[in-house]
Amino acid sequence: MHDPTHAPEVGHGLPLDVVQSPLFNADLAPVPEARRDWSAYNFAALWISMAHCIPTYTLAGGLMARGMNWWQALLTIGLSNLIVLVPILLNAHPGTKYGVSFPVLARASFGTQGANIPALLRAFVACGWFGINVFIGGEALKTFVCTFWPGFAALGGDASLAGLSWSSAITFMAFWAMNIFIVYRGMNAVRVFENWAAPIVLFLAGALLWWVTSRAGGVGPLLTQPSRFEGIADFWPVFLPALTSMIGFWSTLSLNIPDFTRFGRGQREQALGQALGLPTTMIAFSAMAVVITSASSALLPGAAVSDLWNPEHVLGVMTSGETPAGLSAPLIADGAVRVVVAIIAVFGIVLATLSVNIAANVVSPAQDFANLAPRRISFQRGGLITGLFGILCMPWKLMSDPATYLDGWLGGVGALLGPVAGIMIADYWIVRRTELDVNELFRPNGRHAGVNPVAMVALFLGVAPNLPGFLLHIGALRSIPAAFDALYPYAWFTGVAVAALAYTVGMRGRLALASTVP
Repeated sequence: MHDPTHAPEVGHGLPLDVVQSPLFNADLAPVPEARRDWSAYNFAALWISMAHCIPTYTLAGGLMARGMNWWQALLTIGLSNLIVLVPILLNAHPGTKYGVSFPVLARASFGTQGANIPALLRAFVACGWFGINVFIGGEALKTFVCTFWPGFAALGGDASLAGLSWSSAITFMAFWAMNIFIVYRGMNAVRVFENWAAPIVLFLAGALLWWVTSRAGGVGPLLTQPSRFEGIADFWPVFLPALTSMIGFWSTLSLNIPDFTRFGRGQREQALGQALGLPTTMIAFSAMAVVITSASSALLPGAAVSDLWNPEHVLGVMTSGETPAGLSAPLIADGAVRVVVAIIAVFGIVLATLSVNIAANVVSPAQDFANLAPRRISFQRGGLITGLFGILCMPWKLMSDPATYLDGWLGGVGALLGPVAGIMIADYWIVRRTELDVNELFRPNGRHAGVNPVAMVALFLGVAPNLPGFLLHIGALRSIPAAFDALYPYAWFTGVAVAALAYTVGMRGRLALASTVP
């Protein structure tokens, strides 16, 4: 009798039953070794292009608004990125070793059907991030249009769409379309785009830094602004939630990093590229943001500090031709120069926002949605679904309040996804000791079929202690027991630790029980 399991390998180098499995499609298939050609530069460029974005630019401002001085803010950002680099590198390893993506790797720990739960959690978080970056890019386009057509900002009068003005809605959808266009070009287009975006964005950020400090005659007053904390007892209650929030900033990538490292030439290339690209860029770009904002406060004495942390606002003032409050003339008097600066500025912001959005917030959810129905949803269709959910989350409301953004959104992301990272790391490194049977990850009736109850219990135990704190910070609850409130600043750490421990103990017990059954 013919056994398809032992049929000759076909297509992607996999057995026939795997290629014909309902859990398989070309986008989810393991990347053959011949196509794993990403170098250390490719991975470093990926992180440089993702870290050079407006949300990164605003991180230090949010921390300084809470009372930190500049070096305390940069210390918090740097430490958080060194911490999150650990799970990123741990989850990156199986991607490079086996060529598998995040949703396929999650089948090993959660089961072929259970993997849809962490994949959807990651996907919906990415949809929120996607929407936030589309809103930022859309506002940059709006600033550019207003340079040539000042009346564009008042288009539609007081009318709005779900709280978004007509002009903002138009540029939001225009930038949304740019993202979807690149996604439909495929993963190779993503790599090429990231390689070019990284050095260009870095150069343009440096040019802005030089121009602002030159015009201001120095670095400005924010670098001498003292901390509002008198001692460690005052600093610690602000530092811990901020650290968790900063970890939450890239906790999404700590899960789906296999989506990229599956294309890596080897472990050395992916590890070196990521170690050089992530923490160094986050610290350097945040430092640039601090200096640019500080110099801008000297250059624009009548502007609110909150506006100065928004580079779109600063660039808009520079290119508007209007005389800012506290000055006697426009920053750039020559109209032709203003046009050139406006074009370069909007190009830089759009390029930076596109690069982070596509790499961080489209590649993964596109794979995750494809994992729901591999035979029906391709990578491109998954990207389109991501884009549609990114609109529905109304990102302009997420960005409207720094407290909601840092404590609610970023803190909640860490609390939700930390346990998933803990389970996947424990499964691959402790339970399986880095050994996977890739074929079994695609077999609906194989070793990983269905749902792994141990992973579900571990996920619940990791999320549950932090859920009350999250609901409090987004305003869903008015009060919670003091113990839960005190625990929430450690949300990512407790989530990872509790879920990893529960999964390890549960799986060892399950395996021990299975070995005693005849």
